[in-house]
Amino acid sequence: MADETLVEGDLGWMLGASFRGYAKAAGHVLGGIPGGPRGYQLLTEATSDTPANQGTLAQRLGIDRTVLTYLIDDLEKAGLVERHPDPADRRQRRIVATAKGRALREDRHTALRTMETHLLAVLGDDAGTFQALLCTLARHLNSADHHLDLCTLAEDLERSSPTPR
Repeated sequence: MADETLVEGDLGWMLGASFRGYAKAAGHVLGGIPGGPRGYQLLTEATSDTPANQGTLAQRLGIDRTVLTYLIDDLEKAGLVERHPDPADRRQRRIVATAKGRALREDRHTALRTMETHLLAVLGDDAGTFQALLCTLARHLNSADHHLDLCTLAEDLERSSPTPR
Protein backbone atom coordinates (compact mmCIF):
# COMPACT_ATOMS: atom_id res chain seq x y z
CA MET A 1 0.00 0.00 0.00
CA ALA A 2 1.33 3.41 -0.90
CA ASP A 3 -0.06 5.09 2.24
CA GLU A 4 1.68 2.74 4.68
CA THR A 5 4.75 3.89 6.56
CA LEU A 6 7.57 1.74 7.82
CA VAL A 7 6.53 2.38 11.42
CA GLU A 8 3.19 0.62 10.85
CA GLY A 9 4.92 -2.73 11.28
CA ASP A 10 6.14 -1.70 14.76
CA LEU A 11 4.20 -3.19 17.69
CA GLY A 12 4.80 -0.08 19.79
CA TRP A 13 3.30 2.15 17.14
CA MET A 14 0.31 -0.18 16.68
CA LEU A 15 -0.40 -0.33 20.41
CA GLY A 16 0.13 3.42 20.83
CA ALA A 17 -2.10 4.42 17.91
CA SER A 18 -4.81 2.00 19.06
CA PHE A 19 -4.58 3.26 22.64
CA ARG A 20 -4.72 6.93 21.63
CA GLY A 21 -7.85 6.35 19.56
CA TYR A 22 -9.47 4.31 22.30
CA ALA A 23 -8.54 6.80 25.02
CA LYS A 24 -10.00 9.72 23.08
CA ALA A 25 -13.32 7.94 22.49
CA ALA A 26 -13.45 6.53 26.05
CA GLY A 27 -12.71 9.98 27.47
CA HIS A 28 -15.91 11.27 25.88
CA VAL A 29 -17.98 8.35 27.15
CA LEU A 30 -16.48 8.38 30.66
CA GLY A 31 -15.97 12.14 31.09
CA GLY A 32 -18.50 12.42 33.93
CA ILE A 33 -16.58 10.00 36.15
CA PRO A 34 -13.77 11.46 38.28
CA GLY A 35 -10.52 10.20 36.78
CA GLY A 36 -12.18 9.31 33.45
CA PRO A 37 -11.20 5.81 32.23
CA ARG A 38 -9.09 5.08 35.33
CA GLY A 39 -11.96 6.12 37.58
CA TYR A 40 -14.28 3.86 35.59
CA GLN A 41 -11.89 0.92 35.96
CA LEU A 42 -11.66 1.49 39.70
CA LEU A 43 -15.45 1.85 39.93
CA THR A 44 -15.82 -1.42 38.01
CA GLU A 45 -13.51 -3.20 40.47
CA ALA A 46 -15.47 -1.66 43.36
CA THR A 47 -18.69 -3.26 42.10
CA SER A 48 -17.20 -6.73 42.53
CA ASP A 49 -18.84 -9.15 44.95
CA THR A 50 -15.52 -9.21 46.84
CA PRO A 51 -14.07 -5.70 46.53
CA ALA A 52 -10.30 -5.48 46.67
CA ASN A 53 -8.16 -3.43 49.01
CA GLN A 54 -6.14 -0.46 47.78
CA GLY A 55 -2.87 -2.38 47.39
CA THR A 56 -4.48 -5.05 45.26
CA LEU A 57 -6.26 -2.41 43.16
CA ALA A 58 -3.02 -0.53 42.56
CA GLN A 59 -1.34 -3.67 41.21
CA ARG A 60 -4.35 -4.89 39.24
CA LEU A 61 -4.99 -1.54 37.57
CA GLY A 62 -1.34 -0.52 37.20
CA ILE A 63 -1.83 2.71 39.14
CA ASP A 64 0.75 4.14 41.55
CA ARG A 65 -0.55 3.81 45.14
CA THR A 66 -0.30 7.55 45.80
CA VAL A 67 -2.21 8.39 42.61
CA LEU A 68 -4.75 5.70 43.48
CA THR A 69 -5.38 7.30 46.87
CA TYR A 70 -6.23 10.63 45.22
CA LEU A 71 -8.45 8.88 42.68
CA ILE A 72 -10.33 7.06 45.45
CA ASP A 73 -10.69 10.37 47.32
CA ASP A 74 -12.26 11.95 44.21
CA LEU A 75 -14.64 9.04 43.67
CA GLU A 76 -15.55 9.09 47.36
CA LYS A 77 -16.27 12.85 47.28
CA ALA A 78 -18.57 12.22 44.30
CA GLY A 79 -20.45 9.63 46.38
CA LEU A 80 -19.48 6.76 44.07
CA VAL A 81 -17.33 4.62 46.42
CA GLU A 82 -16.71 4.12 50.12
CA ARG A 83 -13.75 2.75 52.05
CA HIS A 84 -14.69 -0.19 54.28
CA PRO A 85 -12.41 -1.99 56.75
CA ASP A 86 -11.10 -5.26 55.33
CA PRO A 87 -12.43 -8.08 57.57
CA ALA A 88 -9.21 -10.03 57.03
CA ASP A 89 -6.95 -7.08 58.00
CA ARG A 90 -8.55 -4.04 59.60
CA ARG A 91 -5.49 -1.92 58.69
CA GLN A 92 -6.53 -2.30 55.05
CA ARG A 93 -9.51 -0.68 53.36
CA ARG A 94 -11.67 -2.29 50.69
CA ILE A 95 -13.09 0.01 48.08
CA VAL A 96 -16.84 -0.58 47.67
CA ALA A 97 -19.18 1.06 45.16
CA THR A 98 -22.20 2.90 46.51
CA ALA A 99 -25.66 2.48 44.95
CA LYS A 100 -25.00 5.71 43.03
CA GLY A 101 -21.64 4.34 41.88
CA ARG A 102 -23.17 1.04 40.75
CA ALA A 103 -25.85 2.85 38.75
CA LEU A 104 -23.33 5.16 37.09
CA ARG A 105 -21.00 2.27 36.31
CA GLU A 106 -23.85 0.27 34.72
CA ASP A 107 -24.92 3.25 32.60
CA ARG A 108 -21.36 4.01 31.46
CA HIS A 109 -20.63 0.30 30.90
CA THR A 110 -23.43 0.11 28.35
CA ALA A 111 -22.23 3.29 26.60
CA LEU A 112 -18.62 2.08 26.63
CA ARG A 113 -19.52 -1.29 25.08
CA THR A 114 -21.45 0.53 22.32
CA MET A 115 -18.41 2.74 21.64
CA GLU A 116 -16.07 -0.29 21.62
CA THR A 117 -18.33 -2.15 19.18
CA HIS A 118 -18.14 0.88 16.89
CA LEU A 119 -14.34 1.09 17.15
CA LEU A 120 -13.86 -2.64 16.54
CA ALA A 121 -16.32 -2.81 13.63
CA VAL A 122 -13.41 -2.40 11.21
CA LEU A 123 -12.25 -5.89 12.27
CA GLY A 124 -15.54 -7.53 11.29
CA ASP A 125 -15.82 -11.13 12.48
CA ASP A 126 -12.26 -10.98 13.88
CA ALA A 127 -13.21 -8.46 16.61
CA GLY A 128 -13.94 -11.16 19.21
CA THR A 129 -10.70 -12.97 18.44
CA PHE A 130 -8.78 -9.70 18.66
CA GLN A 131 -10.27 -8.94 22.08
CA ALA A 132 -9.53 -12.44 23.36
CA LEU A 133 -5.91 -12.28 22.18
CA LEU A 134 -5.44 -8.77 23.56
CA CYS A 135 -6.86 -9.91 26.91
CA THR A 136 -4.38 -12.79 27.00
CA LEU A 137 -1.51 -10.40 26.27
CA ALA A 138 -2.71 -7.83 28.83
CA ARG A 139 -3.05 -10.44 31.58
CA HIS A 140 0.40 -11.79 30.80
CA LEU A 141 2.05 -8.37 30.77
CA ASN A 142 0.21 -7.27 33.92
CA SER A 143 1.30 -10.28 35.95
CA ALA A 144 3.79 -9.59 38.75
CA ASP A 145 6.35 -12.14 37.51
CA HIS A 146 6.37 -10.88 33.94
CA HIS A 147 8.35 -7.76 34.86
CA LEU A 148 11.31 -9.94 35.79
CA ASP A 149 11.01 -11.84 32.51
CA LEU A 150 11.09 -8.59 30.51
CA CYS A 151 14.14 -7.38 32.41
CA THR A 152 15.93 -10.65 31.74
CA LEU A 153 14.95 -10.47 28.07
CA ALA A 154 16.23 -6.90 27.79
CA GLU A 155 19.53 -7.86 29.43
CA ASP A 156 19.92 -10.87 27.11
CA LEU A 157 19.22 -8.73 24.04
CA GLU A 158 21.69 -6.10 25.20
CA ARG A 159 24.42 -8.71 25.68
CA SER A 160 23.79 -10.33 22.29
CA SER A 161 23.49 -7.10 20.25
CA PRO A 162 26.57 -5.73 18.56
CA THR A 163 27.83 -2.50 20.05
CA PRO A 164 26.79 0.47 17.88
CA ARG A 165 29.65 2.54 16.47
